[in-house]
Amino acid sequence: MSSDILGNLKRAILDYDPDASAACARESVESGINPVDTLAVMTEAIREIGDGFNSGDLFLPDLVGAADALSAATPIIEAEISRSGAQTTRMGTVVIGTVFGDIHTIGKTMVATLLQAEGFTVHDVGINVTAEQFVDAVRTHKPDILAMSALMTMTAPEQRKVIESLESNGLRDSVKIMVGGGAITQEFADGVGADGYDPTAPGAAKLARKLMEK
Repeated sequence: MSSDILGNLKRAILDYDPDASAACARESVESGINPVDTLAVMTEAIREIGDGFNSGDLFLPDLVGAADALSAATPIIEAEISRSGAQTTRMGTVVIGTVFGDIHTIGKTMVATLLQAEGFTVHDVGINVTAEQFVDAVRTHKPDILAMSALMTMTAPEQRKVIESLESNGLRDSVKIMVGGGAITQEFADGVGADGYDPTAPGAAKLARKLMEK
């Protein structure tokens, strides 16, 4: 029975069906399936989507659709992992968001989905996120990596503001910082003191793995 439930959950993610994925996640909890096993199946599904995107067989709508389905199930399983005290083996933890003044979400969603495919636990704090909210998220989630997106030139300086806020709160040394988005260049990343930059979503996911190895 557990294999049927997990198979249906994987299929729901591959079919981009958030309602079905949430229902399957709840069923897995109610059936007493180890939430770590459920999370592994979800990761396997999103990895298949990420591989298809990287190879050119799948496209942005596929990535976004799978991300929506994954996002519907993830809080249910994470809550069960927390409740049960189950131990997970993950690549690391990432907080990701789009900076204050910027409401673009597609690029951030792409990176978040591919990070999950790489085995990271991802906390997406959304769009239009202030420096104070980023600092609070770092305090709360204690991530290995903070990833910030800025698509517009006028919002790019917010990334510097976040880094300065982390420094003033004594948190800068506790987290690696990745910056990206259409407004960002390697020169800008170096100038604000970020630990890494990549212009593409697949590259950002690979960069996160490299940062974890340092």
